[in-house]
Amino acid sequence: MAHPHFHCSVVVEPLAEQTFPERGQHAFTYTVTIENRGDVTAQLIGRHWTIVDANGHSQEVHGLAVVGHQPVLQPGERFQYSSWAQIATKQGSMSGRYLCATETADVFYADVPEFLLAEAGSLH
Repeated sequence: MAHPHFHCSVVVEPLAEQTFPERGQHAFTYTVTIENRGDVTAQLIGRHWTIVDANGHSQEVHGLAVVGHQPVLQPGERFQYSSWAQIATKQGSMSGRYLCATETADVFYADVPEFLLAEAGSLH
């Protein structure tokens, strides 16, 4: 029996050129690494993100692909991409999941655990 599994990890950095504190705009780049830790070939089809600022305002992002790609990963292969998000506060968080499918059309989700969006020095 097949065991599909994509493991996701994220690295976040402030994005100074898109950050304008006087306008309440704080931007962050995030780089996601997706690794096929399952035992079958599978494809990332779409994404769903929840982005929350420190005031509790939430944004939902849904769509097909990630940065224009729907990678097919063999067991042990990785795919990495970078994107960015903008929130109204110096701190916030993101979480989400990817819709994926095996070559035999078995659908599964790869969860991305909540991660912090924060500017350097904004945490105590």
